[in-house]
Amino acid sequence: MTSRLTAIYHVRGDASTIAARARGIAVEQSVEMPVEAIDDSHILDDIVGRVDAISDLGDGVFEVRIALATATIAAEPGQLFNMLFGNTSLQDDVTLNDIELPADMRAAFAGPNRGIAGLRAMVDVPRRALTCGALKPQGLPPAGLADLARRMAAGGVDFIKDDHGLADQPYSPFADRVRAVAAAVREVGGNTRYVPSLSGDLDALRSQVRLARAEGIDTFMAAPMILGLPTFATLARENPDAAFFSHPTLSGLARIAPPLLYGKLFRLLGADALIYPNHGGRFGYTPATCLQLAATARAAWGAVRPSLPVPAGGMVLARVPEMLDFYGPDTLLLIGGSLLAARERLTEEVTAFVDLASRHSQG
Repeated sequence: MTSRLTAIYHVRGDASTIAARARGIAVEQSVEMPVEAIDDSHILDDIVGRVDAISDLGDGVFEVRIALATATIAAEPGQLFNMLFGNTSLQDDVTLNDIELPADMRAAFAGPNRGIAGLRAMVDVPRRALTCGALKPQGLPPAGLADLARRMAAGGVDFIKDDHGLADQPYSPFADRVRAVAAAVREVGGNTRYVPSLSGDLDALRSQVRLARAEGIDTFMAAPMILGLPTFATLARENPDAAFFSHPTLSGLARIAPPLLYGKLFRLLGADALIYPNHGGRFGYTPATCLQLAATARAAWGAVRPSLPVPAGGMVLARVPEMLDFYGPDTLLLIGGSLLAARERLTEEVTAFVDLASRHSQG
């Protein structure tokens, strides 16, 4: 029997044309040619996409469920995205809203290396919400970034990540920055993890990981939409004892529902922690989208470990209680510039952040 996944699209249109439009998507996302020109019964029966259901969601939007042959994907991350939404992403009446994968396909993609339980074990925090600060701004030399990291670690934060814009710039070369920050965090002691941002081609990424591993680093951040989906998945598979944060930069270009893109697809490729724009910050996600994203990231999904939601983007200390009421304690709270604004009181501000997360996680 042919193994198929289900791709669920939201399509703008009208009742008189939606059936033909759905068939067009099914063909576009499978064989991409007139079906009447195909005379091979195997292709017609087992490869051509199949429209399984159409539902009217109201306001001129229809849900279209299409079954696609998993044989066309062959468990390759880029091809998964290509067959789900490649050409159809060029047609602006369609959003890829969700997917349903058979068990054999989920098993072919390993998912997070550590997952929520593993991240908690790394920093020895079994119950409360986890905390994270960010090293900024662009332009600081390694010594300046290391000083910030030292003071954050002294405040007891669980993770300290590079700003995603830090790469291998002349003012802060990756090697110099990682050595300096790693040494600063080690000097403080405790369980704080430094999370360097990876960038470049695959050779450069592997070199960066090797250098960081030599400094005792076991947690990394990468942007799947910048590096490329197969590259992100490759890094996670090549480092099965490491944890990976995914950064959402450039993902706003995709008409893929955020709960699916982050909560399922980035998770499937190996993201242990999913950074995304929280509602009420600098970006436009709604509370409903954020709540669905977090629930999707943590939901049981066969053998695929759950990922930790990381709502971020303009968050401030005063919002910690509200965010934990909204998301619950299985969350990593990321505050960047607002902590750094404390300047000479940075350590005290980080301590207050961790204490607030701890007290509120316990109710």
